[in-house]
Order: sequence, then C-alpha cells, then structure tokens
Amino acid sequence: MELYLDSADVNEIKEAFQLGFLNGLTTTPTFMHRHGITDIDGTIVELSKIVPVLQIEALGSTAEEIVAEAERQHKLGLDKSRTVYKIPISMEGVKACKMLKDKGFLVNIHLVYTLQQAYLAMSAGADYVCPLVGRLQDQGQDALWLVEQCVQAVNHYGYNTKIMFSSVRHVEHVRNALNLGVHTVTIPWKVLKQLSENHFTELGTKEFFEHTRLMTKTVRDVISDVNPVVTVKETIHNCLVKMTLGGDGAVTIVNSKGAPIGIFTDGDLRRMIEKEGGDSVNKKAGDLSLKVPQSVEASALLYVAAAKFKETQVDTLVVTENGKAVGMIDVQDLLGINGY
Repeated sequence: MELYLDSADVNEIKEAFQLGFLNGLTTTPTFMHRHGITDIDGTIVELSKIVPVLQIEALGSTAEEIVAEAERQHKLGLDKSRTVYKIPISMEGVKACKMLKDKGFLVNIHLVYTLQQAYLAMSAGADYVCPLVGRLQDQGQDALWLVEQCVQAVNHYGYNTKIMFSSVRHVEHVRNALNLGVHTVTIPWKVLKQLSENHFTELGTKEFFEHTRLMTKTVRDVISDVNPVVTVKETIHNCLVKMTLGGDGAVTIVNSKGAPIGIFTDGDLRRMIEKEGGDSVNKKAGDLSLKVPQSVEASALLYVAAAKFKETQVDTLVVTENGKAVGMIDVQDLLGINGY
C-alpha cells in the first residue's frame, strides 16, 4: 500500500519526507489557503523538488479548461512521471481524465462519494480514485463499504486504477485502509506520527534501555561528583552542613583511613534531636552508635548495585574505591529500571 502525506505545510512536509519511505504528497487549494499560501505556482514547484510524487489540483469548468490548466502547470517544470493531476469527479472531469491520459499525464479523480462515480473514473483510465472517508462518515454514510466496493471493482474488472483512502482523521482509519486492501492511503502528518505509538511498545523499549543501562553502566557513571563525607572527629553539625551543601539526605562517616564505618541521614538527625535536644548536634560523629554500611565498588556494573539493594533492602549504598568512600548511590538512582 502506497503511503502519501496529505499536507500543504512546507515545514512539516520537509520533516515528514526525511523519513525516506513516503511515496508522495497530496495537497489541495484548501490546504494552501489555510496556510496563507498566495504563490500557488511557486509552492508547487518547491514541493516538486522535495517529494517523490506530487499530486496537485487541476481545476476548470470544462474538460478543455482542466487539460489546459494541467498543461500550464506542467510547463512550470514539473516531471510528467512524478506529477499527478487531481480532478474533482464530474462528466467534464472524467472527459478531461481521458484526454490527459492520452497525452501521457497521470490523473487522480477525487471527491468521490459513490461507487458510480468511482466506476466512471476507472472507465476513463484514472490512475487514482479517491473516496473521502472522513467526510462521508461526517454525513453518516458507510464510507468503508464504499471503499471496499471500489477495491472489489478494481480487482474484479482489472482496472489499472489505485484506490486512494483519503480524508483520514485518525489512526483507526489507517487500519481500516489496510484491512480493506486499498492501494494508497494519504494521511495528515499529525496522524502519521501516531502510527508508531503504542503504550506497551513504549514500556518495552524503556525496559530494554534500562536493562542495557544496568549491564553497561558502572556505579561510578551515576554517582554525583559531590562526596558528602564526615570523619569521626567532626561534629553532627558538620554532617548537617555537608548534607545541605551536597543536596543529599545522608553523609558517609569514615574512619581516619577514609573507610566507611556508618551512614548518618536527615532522618537520624531528626530522631536524635527529638530524643536528646538541639545541643546534640555538637557531639562527635564518632560518638554515634554506627553500623558498618552496605557498600558497592565504584567499578561495579549497576546490576550489581541493583542486586545489592534487593538483597539488603537498604535505600542507600556507600560507593567505595580501594576501600575508601567515594560517594553514595541511592535506590532512587535506579528508579524506572524493572523491579524498582
């Protein structure tokens, strides 16, 4: 199924065609008017240089006027093999279709609302027949049944015509187009961007990135450059200062050799003050009842830290290097990774 963009916004057209696989662009005078375009010919020439196939309007009250307009646009420098002239369905329109086909032009008969209209276009040799699904559904019509009938007619009678599913309003229309076996669908950029979206895909992709991170990043890669460390000779007041300056809720207490012998948290501070009063901040860190903290090597991969968090059920691990405390890693640093 060919995939076209339906737009006249030059910026989004340039962005969309960077995808590299769109088959072409459909545009209308209404789209151009909506975007304030006044130089229609200049815009057509610009677009013809951006997209593989350009489908543009050829308007006229008579077949001869329609053909003359297509020929005029062709003389702007358009490639006949890469330009499709869109003509609203009418008796003059299908007459113009046959005349243009005889001259080697490509034609799309659009604004099709009935199978009879589609049949006339197929008989006239239209390269594309374009039912407007969204507009038909707005009128309470069974647009999908019409599209299915058009596809069946092409397949049954062997017309050299592609049914183009147009007036797409949402991603469900694209699924409808695929299910109906249409040959071409033309889609607004806002809908096209939604085709790849799915909540479970997003979750799965995020999980893959997170698990890759666990297996390729080390603890050193995620810890802060700030290393809030307090020696046993410093006061609890110093603990509070370093917590504040470092933006952490904990400090590592180390011995004279820099080895971790405990962790002191803001929660420990509140409980101590509630129990012993405000003067307790003046006592030494070494006077606290300390428990050797759980630790992990800075060179360890993150999955080692993740396993340690699960095993010990602590919220913070001291990060060590050559036996000395060089930082801390919090369970929050692993949030988002599966299991946290």
